Amino acid sequence: MKLLLKLVIATLAIFVASRIIPGVVVEDLVTAIIVAIVLGTLNLFVKPILILLTLPINILTFGLFTFFISAFITILTASIVPGFQIASIWTAILFSIVVSIINSFLNRVVD
Repeated sequence: MKLLLKLVIATLAIFVASRIIPGVVVEDLVTAIIVAIVLGTLNLFVKPILILLTLPINILTFGLFTFFISAFITILTASIVPGFQIASIWTAILFSIVVSIINSFLNRVVD
């Protein structure tokens, strides 16, 4: 039940962020659900590997390179999911930040 609630929260965060940020296109709610599932899966399996591989540059930039890793994961999701489009790397970075903020806020409200 908790996993389903987290999926709904992530879907809502993605849908709201796509409406706020120009350059992000999510066609419909079903696409937002698929984006939430794919983005969560990539964040679970691919992101830790990328963070480990880019550890030296991440240390040199005091962790700011993690924003680019999140943007890469978002762009990778956009290439996998039809109906989800990201205009640029900067849009992907902003989208990642906004989704994280909305997701954190909604998780705090629910808990």
